[in-house]
Parts: sequence; structure tokens; C-alpha cells
Amino acid sequence: MILWLWLCCCFPAAVGQPDSELMARYLEEKLMADYSVVEQVVRRVPRQTRFLQRLETRPRMSEFSVKSTIISRYAFTTVFCTMVNSGSEAREAVFEMQIPAAAFISNFTMSIGNKTYYGEVTGKEKKHSNDDKAKMKKPPSPVNGRENGYETFKASVFIPRKMQANFLLHYEELLQRRLGKYEYMVSIRPQQLVGRLRVEVNILENSGIISLEVPPLRNSKHKGSGKDEGDVSPPPSTVIGQTKTLAKVTFSPNVVEQTKIARNGILGDFIVRYDVNRELSVGDVQILNGYFVHYFAPMDLPPLPKNVVFVLDSSASMVGTKLRQTKEALFTILQDLRPEDHFNIIGFSNRIKVWQQDRLVPVTPNNIRDAKKYIHNMSPTGGTNINSALQTGAKLLNDYIAQNNIDARSVSLIIFLTDGRPTVGETQSSKILSNTKDAIRDKFCLFTIGIGNDVDYKLLERMALENCGMVRHFQEDEDAASHLKGFYDEIGTPLLSDIRIDYPEDNVEQVTQNFFPNYFNGSEIIIAGKLINRTSDSLHVEVTASNSKKYILLKTDVAIDLPSTNDIRAVPGLEDGRADQNYIERAWSYLTIKELLNSRLKSNDNQEKEYLTEKAKSMALAYNFVTPFTYLKMREAGIHSEPPHEELISPSTDGIGEKLQSLQGHKARPGIRRHQDKQRIKISKTSADGDPHFVIDFPSSKFSVCFNIDGEPGDILRLVSDHKESGVTVNGQLIGAPAPPNGHKKHRTYFNTITILSNKPERSYLEITPTRIILDDGERLILSCDRNAVVRSSSLEVSISANSNITVTIRDTISFVILIHHYKKPAPYQKDHLGFYISNSKGLSSDSHGLLGQFLSHEVKLLRESLNINQQQVGQNQTEALQPNLTNTLKVKGRLVPVVWKQRRIYNGQQQVDCWFAKNNADKLIDGSYKDYLASHPFDTGTSPGTINSL
Repeated sequence: MILWLWLCCCFPAAVGQPDSELMARYLEEKLMADYSVVEQVVRRVPRQTRFLQRLETRPRMSEFSVKSTIISRYAFTTVFCTMVNSGSEAREAVFEMQIPAAAFISNFTMSIGNKTYYGEVTGKEKKHSNDDKAKMKKPPSPVNGRENGYETFKASVFIPRKMQANFLLHYEELLQRRLGKYEYMVSIRPQQLVGRLRVEVNILENSGIISLEVPPLRNSKHKGSGKDEGDVSPPPSTVIGQTKTLAKVTFSPNVVEQTKIARNGILGDFIVRYDVNRELSVGDVQILNGYFVHYFAPMDLPPLPKNVVFVLDSSASMVGTKLRQTKEALFTILQDLRPEDHFNIIGFSNRIKVWQQDRLVPVTPNNIRDAKKYIHNMSPTGGTNINSALQTGAKLLNDYIAQNNIDARSVSLIIFLTDGRPTVGETQSSKILSNTKDAIRDKFCLFTIGIGNDVDYKLLERMALENCGMVRHFQEDEDAASHLKGFYDEIGTPLLSDIRIDYPEDNVEQVTQNFFPNYFNGSEIIIAGKLINRTSDSLHVEVTASNSKKYILLKTDVAIDLPSTNDIRAVPGLEDGRADQNYIERAWSYLTIKELLNSRLKSNDNQEKEYLTEKAKSMALAYNFVTPFTYLKMREAGIHSEPPHEELISPSTDGIGEKLQSLQGHKARPGIRRHQDKQRIKISKTSADGDPHFVIDFPSSKFSVCFNIDGEPGDILRLVSDHKESGVTVNGQLIGAPAPPNGHKKHRTYFNTITILSNKPERSYLEITPTRIILDDGERLILSCDRNAVVRSSSLEVSISANSNITVTIRDTISFVILIHHYKKPAPYQKDHLGFYISNSKGLSSDSHGLLGQFLSHEVKLLRESLNINQQQVGQNQTEALQPNLTNTLKVKGRLVPVVWKQRRIYNGQQQVDCWFAKNNADKLIDGSYKDYLASHPFDTGTSPGTINSL
């Protein structure tokens, strides 16, 4: 009682109660100093009485801290823990830490008193002696010991009386992008209140951090859902700091705050989610000290159509919550299918029940309604015939692909869900795997989902891995409905298919997987490799892919000598030694080892397996990674360390499989066809460029005509109008700029936007500015002008030469070239603008009109007139003899147009044009006046002056 009164006097009171923050500070100090005193004090805090009584029988944890450094998605994590034995005899201390199954442990150190024990990564032998087996404790099984992709690292030691033990664990992982976010997780489960508890996460992303969030702590039942319900505020004591490229997040709850979260010391998972700035180009390529990593995650692409077959377990074991939650998830998933998708549903137990026989049905309100009725009426009964269910689903999808004229660039897939092992029909896993692979024949992907503890996880994992899919496993006590919906959201929006990423074969080696069947919205493709020619100043990159009806080719050259960009040793806040490591090299080694493990898992050849095992082991030893073929060996006897994957078990597809979209394709043959690098652009003189200056070339007459249009800012000029015949219209919108000093004009105007419209054979349009291109042919695609790219569909091709020009080809008979004019240090009267050139007009009709289009099929005669001679026709070969002192006239459609001789430079000044210049806004040269060529909006497709006919 005296002690309690002393505490009350020492701490300021508020309404007669001790201040909680000061009490917490006092308890933290005492927890670090003298456990016996704290024991007496905290026993007078009623909420902690029974908990602290249990602590008396084991060493207490005085400090638990985690520091993570994430550099370009690659995370280095260090966990430090101190345990104190204040008892009168030696006691066992257990350090236990849940880490992501995809992570590799890279170091572990223990110190007890003045002795330190270091962990060494050692290769596993093929066979262990009985003595060795007795010393080694088996790790948890892939299912029972792992909670949705997380495994437990455990180390135990006896601490002598009145001494402490320190544990230091290092692990590394490459963060995967799901649903548009990277997620970094730290498990905080010390099993007791901790005097000093701190988590610090530092993020460096040179491309820029565009979003950062810290959701509430997540308990085990909600692991892997990726979504948080209810309160979305960060945990108490969380501090978030952020700049454009750096972020720092800290979490350091005191004892009182810990008690409010969980009295037993199991706080949950501390999560940081973020995303980076990106654009539609070849992606983010980073190079450092002879290694490169390539992140590819385009946005703003229209989704590809899907052909999906849902294969659902309805055996007796699904009774109750599992089947109910499965139905709930499927109801939501069906509602999210798009109108262009096709689908079917198969329910299986010992019998196979197909909802719609021998076909996939389109997504219509009636079909969705009927599908929901079918799912609602599913009842659990019988055994589990996995083999027949997959055979039926594969045949259904194969027949649909073969018999129907479906879009070749749609995405076909099977989503398979079960809660058990095969019990009916074919039950041998190897036969089921072989039969499934033979049935699918690399034509589509298989995604597998396991629910509960009885599922054959290895079978589901390998089925997905061998058929370009991925696997998920959920525990029975989890919210399966939200997990299923979250998993579908990851694969429900395919954006690209047949993605291939190439680098020059004489510049790179040991490149990881570079061909992927599909790319899903919100995910990311990652490739890494080594540079051969380190004297080269750039790395050429080409990305080819298909998007719905379009073929896409993206190209760029990445500078290799970028020490100021990718060398992070001078970055403040990264003083933990991670800056000295080549994070790009470690990301490459991480990806390479994961691919070797997956290749071994898929292989059926013993000799190949042995080769892959030795290669993975060798690389793991070189980079100090604990893998299924290496383990941690402590230097002192009597110390037991139990890392994840202690025995040779199948690697988890929560690893590299999902890092690479889990679309296990193959490495395409390296090399780039160099003849594609440079494309010659055919340019004609017929153009509208500059202020704007118009030039019309008449090749048969061997001369050119030019004129100016003094429009107003905001005017939209119709350049080509052939909507009724070829279906093509080109409009250009003007922007204004001040006139140059001492100029005769009140202002300048330039083309800032060129809009090209086509309605044959189908409607499409292009909107081009100096920075971006919008292509819409029923599906919207946005391209950047600062990257080389080619987009090709059945009737349209767009080729971009970075920051230089765009070539638009329509049906191979019409070609336009749009020049991009950029000023590095523009004067006030200079604006970034576009120039428009007609390269090929064969596909335009003779009725084509517009400021340029009206002259494409008509000849103009040049007449000469002197003071003493009547007008006479000038021969075509006498143009050069005409003198400026003569009065010259053009005859255009019966109209006489006075002209003067001028010289103009076009195509960025690279070509000089001699032309006859018509004054006064081309008065009498063009039909009507220039105001008749003003369009009401960029998509105006009027076919003659004064006529408006919108597309």
C-alpha cells in the first residue's frame, strides 16, 4: 500500500487516477531494469494480474524491434529480440517469428551472456544419418504449419540465471504487387507485453511513391485477404513520414497501448501498403553494377474478354460454412463478369454435374440469374473425384475454343476449388497431374484454391504451377467468401496476353523468365539478369504483347551508367548497411533461385531434378539464403535452430510463382531483331506545321503551293475530310502564344492536338498531343510520346518514335506522320506543338476535302502574266525560269489566285521547299473561306465546308 501511494504521489493525477502515459513510461523503464520491482507494481494493475503470473515461469522479453529497408520492392528485414531470465535457475527461451513463406532467411545470430553464436548457411546432404535426424526437428507441413503463405522460424536456448539472450534474424523478400498495391507485413506476436517494442519500415522508390497506407493490425483469421473492413486508421502510436521517393513508418506502442490491443501479447500483423508512379511504356528498368531488374506493370489498358469455367467441389465434406461461403463468393464473382465474357459452372463430388452442357454461355442478366439458381441449389454429398472434374472442365473449354470463332486474344482459364483429397476415380497424384497437363495442352491456365486442413496442397500447387496458374489456400476458420472474391479480383481483369520481353543477346545473360501468357490488372511482371557488355552505355529493351484486337510493341534504350539514380549509399535514413549491398543483384539471385525451385517441382526427370537442385543449392550458398536445400547450422553445439523448409519439401507458389504473375510460361529465345530498330519514315511535302504553315505538293506539276492560316487560339481546323468515302477525318486544334518582338502578327498559333477519326471498317479515333496518344477503337489505350512503341490492329497501326514523330497507317493505304516539336528552353512565343504530314493518300477518295484534303486529287495550273503580254500557260518544265518581278497566277478550279515565290523549311528544318505562296488566308485558293473549315469540336466529321456530321 505504501508503494502504491508513492507511485500516486510521483505521477501527476487526473481526477484522482495516475496518468497512463507516465505510468507506461515508468513500467517500460522498470521492465528493462528490475523485473522484481515491476512485478510488484504491475500486479496492482488489475488487468495484467493473471497474465504476469504466467510470465514468472519463463524468461521475459524486454525488447522486440523490427527494422525493414525496402529498396525498389526488395525488402531487407532485421528482427532483434532480447529475453531476460531473472529467475534463480536456467530457463528455456524460445524465439519465434512468423515470416513470409516467399522470404529467404539470410542470417541469424544469438548471444547469451558474453558468448555469441553465428548461423552458417550450409548445403543439405542427400541423406542424413540417424544421429543427424535425431538432432533435427521436422518443420511444419506446408499446410498445417503455414497460415496463408507465412511460416514460423523458431530458435530455442537455455538462458542461465540472471542473464539475457539476444536474437538477431535477417530475411529478404521481393514484394509482389496485388490489386495495385505492394504489401509488406511484419508479424508482431511476442506472446507477452514488451518493454520496448518498435517497428520501423523505410521505403525508397526512385520512380516515386504515389500511395501509402497503414491499415489496422490484422489478426491471423484475416491474413491474406488484402482488404480491411471497418476501422481503417493506422494502429495507435504509428507515425508516417513521406517525401516524393522516400517513406518512413514507425510503430512503437508502450505497455499500456499494447494492453489495449491484446493482453496476451499477440498484437497481429503490422502492414504497410504502397504503390509507385508508373506509365504505359516498357516499364521501370534499373541497372546497378552489372545487374538489371525490370518491372513491367502497364495501366489504362482495356480488359481482354474471358472464357472461364468454374469447377466447384460439392462433396459431403463441403457441408456447412465452406459451401455457404463458396456460394456467397460465386454470387459476387458472377455479378462482376463483363458482357464480353463467357462462362460455365461444374459441380463435382463422386458425380460430375455441368450447368450448361457442351458450351460456354455469354454474360447476360438471364444467364447470371440462372447460374445463381444453379449454385444456390448445389448440395454437399458423395466423395471427391478431382480427376474427372478437371477432365470435364478442360474438355469443355477446349471444345469451346475449337468450335467457336472466339477472339484469339481472349483469355481462357479454369478456376478449381476443393476442400479435400481425391477419394473417387483416379486418386494417384502423379496420374492426376499428368492427365490434367495432357488435357489442358498449354492452351489455357488453371487456378486452384484449397480450403481447410484436409486439402492436398502439394497437388493443387503443382497443378497450378504446371498449367501457368497460381494456388491459394484458406483455413476453415477464415472468411473464405472474402478470400475467394479477393483471389478472383487478382485474375479477373486480364489486360495483356503473350507478353514477351527481349534484350540484345550479346548484352545480357542469365535472364529470368521473359515470356508470360497473361498480365492481370494490378499485378506486375518482373525480370532480372546480368549484363555482359558493361562498357555499353545503354540497354535496349523491347516489349511485345497482345491487347484485345491490338498488337503492341514498346521499345526504349535505358542508360547503363546511372550511379546517381540507383546507387543509394548517400540516401539519408538508409544507414543500416543495406545501402552497401547491390539490391538489384540480390533481387536477381532471389528470382533465379525461385525459378530453379519451381522448375524442379515441375520436372519429372530425376537427372534434371538433381541438376536443378545442385544449381539452386550453389546459388543459395553464394548469396547466403536458407532454401529447401540449405539450412542454418549454429557454430556451437547444443543450440537448436529450426528454419522454415528444414526438409526437402515443395516450394510454395506464394513465392516466385506469384511474383511473376504466377503465369509460368517459358524463357523465350533471347535476342532482338535489329532491323526493327530503325524505321524509315516516308515524308511528303504536303503538310501543316509551325505557325501553322500549309504546303501542298503537286508532283505531276513539279511545284508546290503554300499558304498560312491566321486562326484564333482554340480554333479547330478540318485538315482532311473524307468521312463518307474512306471514313477518314483529320482535325487540328490551335493554341496561342505571344507574337515575337517586332513581329507583324498579334499572336502565334500552333497545333496542340491532332484528332484522326476513322469509321471503316469499324469506328476508331486517335487523339494526339505532344505528350500522349489516346487510341480508342471501342477499347481505350493511352500511350506516352516519350517511349518507342508500335500498336497494331486489323486496320490501324500506330508507330511512335520517342519524342520525335508518330506514324499512323490506316488499312495500309493511308498514312499520316505527326511531328512532335519540343523546346528545351522555349521563348515566350514558342510552345510545344505538332506538325501534320500526309505520307500516303492512296486510300483517300477523289471527293476528299479539308484544308489539305481538297488538293490531293486535283491539279493546279501555274500561269505567267507580264505588263505587255497576255496570259499564257506556263510549261511544267519552266517553273524555275519564272522571275519574281513577274506577276504569277494559279488557276484553281476556274479561280485565278495571285501568288508570290517563297522558300520554306519543313520537317524540323531538314528540308527546304520552294513554293508559290497564296496570301490572305489562302483566299480564292481554297473553297470558300478558312472559317468554313472550322470544326465545332475535335470529333466533328463534316464532309464539306459548313457541314457538320459528327461521328
